[in-house]
Amino acid sequence: MGGKATENKMINILIVEDDSNIAKSIEVTVSIVGYGSEICSDGKSAVDAVKSGKFDLVLLDVMLPGMNGFEVLENVKSSGIPVIFLTALGDVTEKIKGLRLGAEDYIVKPFEAMELIARIEVILRRFDKGASTLRYGDINVDVNKHKVLKGGKVVDLTPKEFSLLIFFIQNIDIAISRERLLSAVWGYEFEGESRTVDIHVQQIRKKLNLKKHLITIPKLGYRLESEE
Repeated sequence: MGGKATENKMINILIVEDDSNIAKSIEVTVSIVGYGSEICSDGKSAVDAVKSGKFDLVLLDVMLPGMNGFEVLENVKSSGIPVIFLTALGDVTEKIKGLRLGAEDYIVKPFEAMELIARIEVILRRFDKGASTLRYGDINVDVNKHKVLKGGKVVDLTPKEFSLLIFFIQNIDIAISRERLLSAVWGYEFEGESRTVDIHVQQIRKKLNLKKHLITIPKLGYRLESEE
């Protein structure tokens, strides 16, 4: 028996990004660890969304239509919700400005999916909102410590294998294409071959004895099935 069991309060993240492709990629990325999210594409709607009080953290682009990210932060920092800037601007003065305004962190695009998740986890722990564990059968995953136990014994996974495992556990019984896995785990600018996914899935099956449960769907991708 088993299937998925999560032991974390649902974290809700506001993604403020006017590039729809990047926004959707970030949405998929944060879903890897079970975070909920909503997308805003302009500064004014972002301010309104933050003031609704239903978000635990904001991922905020700097270059936005109408009101830029710095102006958004100035309007919402009294809410106490942590903000991480996401931007293509690599200028040190821009970074310093964002941090001085009260941002918790500043990540320059493009970034790897797990780098973003790691930064988010650090901030959530700082604000006592983090703590996340997942379970599938006798497999226990501590997301914050990046630690996997099977039958009580530690199993060493590479960062990408770890990310894939989490994504599958968060999507039990759902067919997931190789393209979606590439986007979620390797990032929105990753241009790789589906063989990359296949190799990592093979390693997860071998290390965690999931051959019977992590099945291949011909011409599509994979599905992690519920345990009987």
